[in-house]
Parts: sequence; structure tokens; C-alpha cells
Amino acid sequence: MIDHLDHLVLTTTDEAACIRFYVEVLGMTHQRFSQGRQSFHFGNQKINLHLRGREFEPKAHLPVPGALDLCFIASVPLVQVIERLQAHGVPILEGPVMRTGAVSAIRSVYVRDPDLNLIEISEPA
Repeated sequence: MIDHLDHLVLTTTDEAACIRFYVEVLGMTHQRFSQGRQSFHFGNQKINLHLRGREFEPKAHLPVPGALDLCFIASVPLVQVIERLQAHGVPILEGPVMRTGAVSAIRSVYVRDPDLNLIEISEPA
């Protein structure tokens, strides 16, 4: 019945820091669209951005910053991801480590975004 994920919603307390992280560090593109909505785009997916206390309806029952645990597959080798994270002063919490992805084994590093969401960045192993 379900084919793929189209988008998810991230709730932030610091809009500017969140945009900097996802655009400057992770290389996503930022877009503003109807009714003041914002999103980050990468590949064929997007992340909608909500500011805590000003979420768009309908929304999750309890939207809170820092509750997400996301895994992204990188478009470049993990060594380049690590170099970029280091260049931006983003500490790596763990990794590189081997993990099990949705379709194959992956090699991953873990960081936190400004809202303390856990971000896993991986390459196929």
C-alpha cells in the first residue's frame, strides 16, 4: 500500500540555526512557500519546518524539538561528510560504525542538529 516517504515535519525552537545546519552543513536547499511555510529539499524528499508554538495545522499530537532520529544516505563518500562536519565544527557523536539500513548494510556517523535531533549520515557499505 505505501510506496515511499514524501516528507516529514521537523519542529525547531531556533529557525535561523536550524536553517544554517540543514543548508550550510548538510547541503539541502531551503524554500519558502505558501502561507509562510518553509522546507528543506534533498533528492526527491523534503523536510517541512515548523517553529515551536507556531506549527501549521493539522500537526502531530505533541510536536517537540529534539524528538527525531533521522538517517540520511549521503550523495558523497562518508569521508567527505566527515570533513564537511569538521569544517563546520559539528562534533561527531559516534562513528564511523556499521549499521543495517533499509535496503543494505550502511556505514554511519552520528551528529545532533541545533534542536538536538539525532542525525545519522550514512553511505552504503
